[in-house]
Amino acid sequence: MKYFGLISILFLLNCSTQSNSKLHRNPIDFKSEILFDTLQVMLHQRIFTPSNFERVVLDSNSFGFYLRTIPLKSHNEVVKYYDGTEKQNNGIYCAVIDQDIDALNLQQCADAVMRMRGEYLFAQQKFSAIHFNYVGDGKAHYFSSYANGDYSYKKFRKYMREVFSFANTRSLKDELIPVEKFEDIQVGDVFIQSGNPYGHAVIVMDVAFNKETNERAFLLAQSYMPAQETQILNNPIASDLSPWYCPTTDEIITPQWRFKRADLRRFKAN
Repeated sequence: MKYFGLISILFLLNCSTQSNSKLHRNPIDFKSEILFDTLQVMLHQRIFTPSNFERVVLDSNSFGFYLRTIPLKSHNEVVKYYDGTEKQNNGIYCAVIDQDIDALNLQQCADAVMRMRGEYLFAQQKFSAIHFNYVGDGKAHYFSSYANGDYSYKKFRKYMREVFSFANTRSLKDELIPVEKFEDIQVGDVFIQSGNPYGHAVIVMDVAFNKETNERAFLLAQSYMPAQETQILNNPIASDLSPWYCPTTDEIITPQWRFKRADLRRFKAN
């Protein structure tokens, strides 16, 4: 243990010549080769890319850029459920997105994805573009109609609570477009399954590209049941790469769900 501690100190001292921030390996799995700058707030500044990978270029007004620069809670924060109790980590996540949730059991997996999309469009003041399908009628329900001229953030949050109540993985999947080529995965894409009785959805928070191998690696985020804060997922299969995913098979295995490449879908352009 003393030897390990000495190595850790030397590592941090070497890093301090480049930055005053604290650099650590994945805080959950120390087999990881990925560095975390634990003093940084934004996702793209907190989590480094794998070796030989560079983040793909994004337009600063895009949904992808919004996700990439989303603020995270302090290092080693624990996910909170809607009722304030804690979700023990158990290697599931490496960071928590700094976004409040209501004290209601509403913002689960698909809801967190829709919340991200809605928040982005609201921040861009694209109020007429905020809409989600409901399960009951299969139709799009627009924020602009619900707002009735009141485009305040308070009104937007009330609208999103209604969306959470009447939309789910099935309705969200139906309104998303299948991604034809998995290799074209983009920030903001969604892995989604509409099971019976439950499905699941996770959202792609960032993408990096390896020019030498033409591979893409990506970060994933989820909420879950019961309603809880959105979290950046670890990769349970490739600990050296975690939290990045760069699957070599048809399956994308997350800590709490298994997806197929064919489950990848995308929001329609506004």
